[in-house]
Amino acid sequence: MNELQEDINNLISWSQDWQMLFNVDKCKVMHFGRSNGNLSYYMDGSKIAKVTEEKDLGVLNRTIKCRNDNNLICFYKSLVRPYLEFCTAAWSPHYAKDRLLIEKVQRRFT
Repeated sequence: MNELQEDINNLISWSQDWQMLFNVDKCKVMHFGRSNGNLSYYMDGSKIAKVTEEKDLGVLNRTIKCRNDNNLICFYKSLVRPYLEFCTAAWSPHYAKDRLLIEKVQRRFT
């Protein structure tokens, strides 16, 4: 069994134990990457809908279909870099661990 499906099953079990059930109709799957198997996932016997874009808090999130350098640089400058530069820990890190975390994000992107 797929590890992600196993995790979903554990979440469903937990939600039933705590009587905090998921609304399966509002749950969706978005696949990223070329090596993704595009598997189907199920919650409580119902198939979770697959989407290529989803609106969250007024922002439309989409999967990236074209991964050329210019697009990735544009995504980085508009989506990642502002968050890194906004908080004080980014432009004046007090602790070495904060600096290392920020650099880790930048290394991961590149």
